[in-house]
Amino acid sequence: MNIYVCIKQVPDTETKIKLNSDNTGIDTAGIKWIMSPYDEFAVEEALRLREKNAGSTVTVLSAGPARVVEAIRTALAMGADHGIHVEIPETADSNMSAKALAGALKKEAKVDIVFTGKEAIDDGAAQVSQLAAEYFGIPCVTVVLGVEYGASLKCKREIEGGAFEMVETPLPAWIAAQKGMNEPRYASLPNIMKAKKKEVKALKAADVGVADSDQKIRFKNFELPPPKQAGKKIAGEPAAQAKELVRLLHEEAKVV
Repeated sequence: MNIYVCIKQVPDTETKIKLNSDNTGIDTAGIKWIMSPYDEFAVEEALRLREKNAGSTVTVLSAGPARVVEAIRTALAMGADHGIHVEIPETADSNMSAKALAGALKKEAKVDIVFTGKEAIDDGAAQVSQLAAEYFGIPCVTVVLGVEYGASLKCKREIEGGAFEMVETPLPAWIAAQKGMNEPRYASLPNIMKAKKKEVKALKAADVGVADSDQKIRFKNFELPPPKQAGKKIAGEPAAQAKELVRLLHEEAKVV
């Protein structure tokens, strides 16, 4: 099988975010970048599928600036075979990213299945999987917790209210992984060393049919959350404290 995984590089959740000079996005200097955690489930599922199908290969794709090759190397260190990087602007939106990924896949000889995470943790848009599958021309199943593999795919997906549904789809198909689909493996030291030598194919936006006009959304006027106000400490006897607390909740917080 020719198995593909689309991933995104995102800021680490513990990174302190600052805005750039014109408030159109974040200042990328000094940020620790990681593979989006939902994409780790996608990579793991692809590797497990390869292990069950002798002769299969796993190719990891990512679209973005030059730095995203680091995330591709992370997936290669987990055990993926090949990497493809499509260079698009830092400011690319979901539509441009999806079209770039689909364009890169169209250049491949054969695609049997594509995995990705259900969403990226930086913007939480949850749009790229569906858009890219539409551009590529295959069905897409999102928020997938498990897959039964055969002539077709039977996907268990999470829906609202804690319920689940089963969706069957023919191959090739695009599967967007939900947390809990599996337990992603850690990269071993030998695989980390091997990943440094594995080829990552480089493509430009023009190579995959992407133009500036494919970016449909542009951001402006970002604002950081306001700083938290200092807490108040109420002194006195318990009865007086309780009375003052009720007054503050009613008059200042206006919650009672």
